[in-house]
Amino acid sequence: GNPELPTAVNITWSSINFKTILQWQPKPSGYFYTVEIHGQTSDTKKKCTLTTETECDVTDALRNVKETYTAHILSVKSLEMDNFEEPPFASSEKFTPYNQTVVGKPEIQHYTQKDSKLNIVFRDPLTPYVFPNGSFQSIRDIFKHDLEYKIYYWKDQSSGKKEATTKSHKFEISVDNTNNYCFYIQAIIPSRRENRDGQESMVLCTSVGRTILDEYGAEVFIIIAVIAIAVITLAIVLSVILCKRKKAKTAREKEPLNGV
Repeated sequence: GNPELPTAVNITWSSINFKTILQWQPKPSGYFYTVEIHGQTSDTKKKCTLTTETECDVTDALRNVKETYTAHILSVKSLEMDNFEEPPFASSEKFTPYNQTVVGKPEIQHYTQKDSKLNIVFRDPLTPYVFPNGSFQSIRDIFKHDLEYKIYYWKDQSSGKKEATTKSHKFEISVDNTNNYCFYIQAIIPSRRENRDGQESMVLCTSVGRTILDEYGAEVFIIIAVIAIAVITLAIVLSVILCKRKKAKTAREKEPLNGV
């Protein structure tokens, strides 16, 4: 081999919805990297051959998502790739996509709050893998029955959260029809020991029958009431002062002139 060539350090796997990027350090100078993906039962696959980058998209080398893989990052000189000597390399930690990829945010397609029901319809995140017809597989196509979703919801302007789960693409939640509600959704993989919770969707809120009190809160009305009382009190005080001054002026005008 070539022990004088530096080998990769800080090797990490970054994977969301099965799109997987391998990253490492340092930036090479005078040499190149080649990535080899070793599966427990699959053939070795070469990726990013003779690259000067420090990351490599290895998604299509991990199609058997339940297999456990190890990456070897080889440090090579371009003319030595045909030699029989094994170049120096560094090994990654083991990685199993099915257990370790992060499940991304679900897409909320529409939601309605009518009477005492909050209805939400959402869509599964897509993966980079495709069916024979060219359409993308969703995470549901891969996880199947090992996938469920959890919703967290609460009354608008409140901090008390409730939750519910479903294995379908929708939620139907019983709510108080006099209040608006906010919510977010995330995927759950119950079989996992780690990374069970997926990324959270954006927080959305209903806006059915909102009142000014819902919009601004009771504090604003208290402030307005205090200001109104102050204005009324000031008007009364000014009226009393003006009235007294007017009476005093009238009384002075009625007094007889001295010496007449």
